[in-house]
Amino acid sequence: MRTAKKRLAASFASAVAVFGCAAATFTRSLERVSTMDPAQGRSVYDARAQRLVYKSVLEVDYHARPYRVAPCACGLPMVSDDGLAYRFEVIDGELTADDVVRSLERLRDPAAVSPNKWVLNDVDSISAVDSRTVDIRLKRKCHYFPWLMTMPAAAVMKSDGSGTGAFVLDSWWKNHEMVFRRRQPVPGMFDEVRYVVVDDVSTQWLMFLKGETDFLGEISRDNWDAVIGPNGELDPALAKSGVKLYSIPTLDTMYIGINMRDPVLGGNKKLRQALNAAFDYPAWERFYSGRITKAGGPVPPGIAGFLDEPFEYSFDLEKAKRLMAEAGYPGGIDPATGRRLVLTLAIGRASQDSREAGELVAAFYEKIGVKLELSFQTWDAFLKSVNEGRVQLYRMGWVGDYPDAQNFLQLFHSANTSPGPNHSNYESEEFDKMYDMALAAATADEREECWRGCQRILREDCPWVFTHFNKSNMLVRPTVGNYVPSVFPYGAEEHYTVMETR
Repeated sequence: MRTAKKRLAASFASAVAVFGCAAATFTRSLERVSTMDPAQGRSVYDARAQRLVYKSVLEVDYHARPYRVAPCACGLPMVSDDGLAYRFEVIDGELTADDVVRSLERLRDPAAVSPNKWVLNDVDSISAVDSRTVDIRLKRKCHYFPWLMTMPAAAVMKSDGSGTGAFVLDSWWKNHEMVFRRRQPVPGMFDEVRYVVVDDVSTQWLMFLKGETDFLGEISRDNWDAVIGPNGELDPALAKSGVKLYSIPTLDTMYIGINMRDPVLGGNKKLRQALNAAFDYPAWERFYSGRITKAGGPVPPGIAGFLDEPFEYSFDLEKAKRLMAEAGYPGGIDPATGRRLVLTLAIGRASQDSREAGELVAAFYEKIGVKLELSFQTWDAFLKSVNEGRVQLYRMGWVGDYPDAQNFLQLFHSANTSPGPNHSNYESEEFDKMYDMALAAATADEREECWRGCQRILREDCPWVFTHFNKSNMLVRPTVGNYVPSVFPYGAEEHYTVMETR
């Protein structure tokens, strides 16, 4: 540890000169962006890039905590007494009501085949009253509807496809680099935002240390103990230089999805339960250096309606072995072949970290006799295979779009099967009924009890292997001012100021 800290201090000392001058370009590493079309965005990385260019109907207030909805392309809506009619006034002078209507309608246009059409599942009609007024009528009450209008998918485009966000896309070297230029220069703010694709997290760390990036959203496991002390404090060498550490819980739920249409897994609940019980969370937490929280379902702690009850299929190796036998695979042997059961886990990137994580999961399942084969794919190919149901198991995460249990539980409603967000193609009449009761509930207490009922059903059916919730630890260089950590970071770069440093 002491040697690692000395290397850290020496490396940082050689980079201090870089911090001495403010830059007009904010640079950070980011995963690959697949599309700049808000109707086609499938990942948080797509959303980050899109939100720089396009304003959504509404947005999440950058500074307010607890989080709240704020005006963006439109002002806050007027809502009818029955909760079914929303009236929006367009406040962006470059946009019209027709722009809003056209942009939203693209999400549910059958020809577009948008993976984000679920955002408008509860919308009956969208109409322009006049050039500045939009009326949206819902099919049923939707208590979280304003939050949906903050999503990057609810972006508003002009008739030529351009946006009115703070930035324009200046250049895009796909899978390598994206550069966004501010539409109108603002004194004291960054003129450019630069996203660079760097797969290796250790390389990301070295780039930050050398001053090549201004922000680090992930600290590699190899560097964690050298950078962060046992009490969660930042290493003194970094703190002295002006680097700041921010740590917050997130709305990221991570999981191993199970394709319920797979002939082996879909109809065998005991097998799915066994895969959960064999998942060694203590070892998983050590792998992630304690930067995660245990999951026993899809809804993160802190969300109203979170089910705070023990998960029956948490790690228990002996129970997992019993469940394997009850599933028809005693000792992991497939009676149809007399050989070990072989399952395949699809992974959407081939970084060192994802490889090591996949190998660790394979080691977990080895202990119950299951051979887990890893299939590494490009992100685009991975999403395509998941959406087309050509996977057995797949490793994925869901980044909460808004702080409501519905946002996570919608991932299991039968109306949202692929290419919608229900990538596991889970279908349960019991779950759907409980979910729909929650949406129709007259009070928050009734709704939250329904949400807990939904989670009990999922915990028994196990359409996922529930792995963990992320904690977010960010390092920010002293060149960046007005940084406020958020679980909704879309478009946040618009607010960053360029700081003079020592």
